[in-house]
Amino acid sequence: MGAPRGVERLSTTRHCSGLTHMLVRPFAALRPSAATASQVIAPPYDVVDTDEARALAEGRPESFLHISRPEIDLPPGADPHSDAVYATGARNLERLIAAHVLERETRPCFYVYRMTMGAHTQTGFAAAASVRGYEEGRIHRHELTRPDKEDDRVRNIEALHAETGPVLLAYKANATVDDLLARHAAGPPLFEARGQHDVLHSVWRVESAADVAALTTALDALGDLYIADGHHRSAAAARVAAAHRTRDSRPDANHEYFLSVAFPDDQMKIFDYNRVVTDLNSLSKADFVAAVGKVFRCTPAARGEKPSAPRQFGMYLDGRWYRLEAPEARSGASPVARLDVSRLQDAIIAPLLGIQDPRTDSRIGFVGGVRGLAELERRVDSGRAAVAFALHPTGMRELMAVADAGLLMPPKSTWFEPKLADGLLSHVLD
Repeated sequence: MGAPRGVERLSTTRHCSGLTHMLVRPFAALRPSAATASQVIAPPYDVVDTDEARALAEGRPESFLHISRPEIDLPPGADPHSDAVYATGARNLERLIAAHVLERETRPCFYVYRMTMGAHTQTGFAAAASVRGYEEGRIHRHELTRPDKEDDRVRNIEALHAETGPVLLAYKANATVDDLLARHAAGPPLFEARGQHDVLHSVWRVESAADVAALTTALDALGDLYIADGHHRSAAAARVAAAHRTRDSRPDANHEYFLSVAFPDDQMKIFDYNRVVTDLNSLSKADFVAAVGKVFRCTPAARGEKPSAPRQFGMYLDGRWYRLEAPEARSGASPVARLDVSRLQDAIIAPLLGIQDPRTDSRIGFVGGVRGLAELERRVDSGRAAVAFALHPTGMRELMAVADAGLLMPPKSTWFEPKLADGLLSHVLD
């Protein structure tokens, strides 16, 4: 379906291998109605495991978890990456469309997307983001991906013939964009629904040709976008686009764009992303504490407290908390080396605990800060982990500095809350 009149004329275009593309563009979303949104809304597929998804979808046949985690509709123990699972997801999507629980827009639109979590509110836009922009580096990435997770998303997209999990993007706050979004969000939303952690998700439609054109111009003038969450989804979209180009080389084909929601950097909230390790790498508890004290300042603490500033850490071991403080980064250190996740990895996790690659080593686990310090204590006290580390959150400016330098962060460096929901907006690959 073509873009509304005026969009192509007003937008700044980019060229790659003779192709022309917009950084973002409107799209005809597959979405619930105001009446069905509360039944459809689901947490992102990758923040719940199979058992949690099955419990959340119990008694909710319209939950999008039947599409994003379709193994819940197969017998327990089913391989979540089997052909039967992806086929089940496709059938479930068809079922919701046939029942008019989900309906396709008749023309491309932008959407204003707002999330409200307690006193925190962030307002951004939903759009189809350019795969070419991703490949060229205008949509910056900052983390490596795992091939197995990419493979899963590729198969999911191909089975559904749609992208149903939005990539979370950030942009440098822009008054023009913010004003346009605020104007469109002044009236009643198209629909809204409460999701995980009682987050209210509200969506407005930007549909007139004049409004779409004005927003397109403002968004393309942003220059760059940054992937905050969804590296596997964006990498999978690029792989799907590359495969489809052999059959359809049109630069404006839907496979050349991927589902995204973007927010201004000054409204985004990053939580700490903490670490747990299953064992002490053959060290005794006393020897481990002594070794930590040689690289970081280490003092016993009466109770656990979230680190209040960079270079501060909490360590929980054998029922006891310790405060850790890292030395200043050396002069000339790269943006990656200055990250607290790098300091911890380089000084303790790799040399003392023997975990050289946290992407692949099963001895390390990651716990989002939204779960609190109590979850770290629970993991250690239960014996699931030997030691836990609490970190100060990575900042948005740190993330952007790494991306702008063309560098990559260690895995699991950021945990964004609130998180986008699955099922509210999907991008169909016509």
